[in-house]
Amino acid sequence: MLKENQIVVAEIVDLGHKGEAIGKTQEGFTVFVEGALKGDLVKAKITKAKKNYAVGDLVDIIEKSPFRVEPRCKITGICGGCTIMSMDYEKQLELKENLIYESLTRIGKIENPNLKPVVGMDKPYNYRNKAQYPVGLNKEGQVEIGFYKKRSHDIVEFDTCHIQHPANDEILRIIKEYIKKNHISIYNEATKKGQLRRIVIKTGFATEEIMVILVTTDERNSFLSLAKELVVANPGIKSLIQNINKSTGNAVLGLTNKLIYGKETIRDKIGNLVFEISPHSFYQVNPVQTELMYQKAMDYIGLTGQETVFDLYCGIGSISLFLAQKAKKVYGIEIVPQAIEDAKKNAELNNISNTEFICGKAEELVPDLYSKGIVADAVVVDPPRKGIEEAVLNTLAAMKVPKIVYVSCNPSTMARDIEILGRLGYKMEECTGFDNFCHSMHVETVVLMSRVNK
Repeated sequence: MLKENQIVVAEIVDLGHKGEAIGKTQEGFTVFVEGALKGDLVKAKITKAKKNYAVGDLVDIIEKSPFRVEPRCKITGICGGCTIMSMDYEKQLELKENLIYESLTRIGKIENPNLKPVVGMDKPYNYRNKAQYPVGLNKEGQVEIGFYKKRSHDIVEFDTCHIQHPANDEILRIIKEYIKKNHISIYNEATKKGQLRRIVIKTGFATEEIMVILVTTDERNSFLSLAKELVVANPGIKSLIQNINKSTGNAVLGLTNKLIYGKETIRDKIGNLVFEISPHSFYQVNPVQTELMYQKAMDYIGLTGQETVFDLYCGIGSISLFLAQKAKKVYGIEIVPQAIEDAKKNAELNNISNTEFICGKAEELVPDLYSKGIVADAVVVDPPRKGIEEAVLNTLAAMKVPKIVYVSCNPSTMARDIEILGRLGYKMEECTGFDNFCHSMHVETVVLMSRVNK
C-alpha cells in the first residue's frame, strides 16, 4: 500500500470516463493521476492512499505519450473546461468512441453494438455559442473575470478561450474596465454582499447577434453607459440584459430580467430554421454539430410525411421543428413552462403549424395522449443527464412505439435506459456519437431503438 506524499512512477494505461488517468506502478498498484494521458510515464505525488488504489498529483512527465500535443490554451488542466486538450484530436474521438462502447456493453449489456465512429469537427475550436463567467476579487482586491478552477470557486483568468466565440474576449475586457472605472461592487460568496456576480454571453453563430447578460443581486446600476461602449466596439451586440439573482446558491440566473439595451431576445439558425434565444432559453451550445445530430435523428426515423412523432423533453422545440418539416404531426412535451412558450414562438416564427407543444411530465402526458387515441409512429427523447424516468420507458413500451430515437449527453444513463428498453421489447439498431464538446470528456449520442416484440 502506498503512503500520502510518497513519490511514485506510474505508466498510464487508460483514461476513465471523466478523463482521469489510470496508472500502474511497477508493482502493479493502481494510481489515478489527473492531467496525464494514456501512454505517459509519469512521476506522481500521492494525495490519497487506499487499500486497492491511490490518487496522485502529476509531478513530472518522464516519457510523453505519443498522443500528447501542445495545447493552445495556457490554463488547460487548471480550469474545469478542456480536460483533454493535450491529446491529439483524432485520439480524442477514438477515446469518446471507446467510452460509448464501454457504456453500451457494460451497462447496456449489448454484445457487439453497431457503433459508428464519433462525428468530429473539421475545426474543433471556437465552437461554443454560450459562456458563463464568474466575477470576483482576488487577494489584492483586484477584479478578476474568468472560469472556476477545477473543484473550487477560485477564479482563474485567461487571455483568450479557444473554445468560446472570439468576440467574447473583447467584451470581457470592456466590461472589466467599466467595472474598475465605475467602482461596481462585486458579489462575495462568503459574505453574500456585493452586486455583480456573473457575465453570460450568448451568440447566434449564423446571425452574428450577441446577447450580454449581467447577473446582479439588485438593480442599483443601470449599465446604460456600458451598453454604449459595447455596441461601439461590436455592433453585433443586439441585447444587453440585467438579470437579478438574489439567491445565495449556485444558480447562474435569477427569474427577473431587465432590458438595458436592444432586444429581449437574439436569433440564430440551425439549418433553415430560425430560433429566438432568451436569457433562460436552453439551446445547444455547438450549432454546427447540433445540425448534424438532428439530421441523424431524422435519418434514423426515416420520415415520409405520414408519421405522428412525440418529442419528449423538447426544450424550446428545436428537434420538434426539425422533425415537423418531414412529419405529419409532432407533439412536443416539456416540463418547463418558459421553454414551451419559446417552442410555440419558434414554431410561429418558422411558419410551422403541424406541431403541438404541451407543458407537463412525460410520464403523465404520454398516457393521456394515448388514451385520446393519439399513437406515436416514432418517439424522440432528449433527456437531461440523469436520463429517463422508468415510468416513461414503460409507457412507451405499452404503446408499442415502432421506433425510439434516444439523444443523450450522458452515455452511462443512456446505456442504462437502453438496457431497460431491451427488456421491454426493443433492440438497439445503431448508435452514432457526436463531438459537441471538443477537448472535454463529454460526448453526445444518437441511438435508434426498434420494437422487436410487435
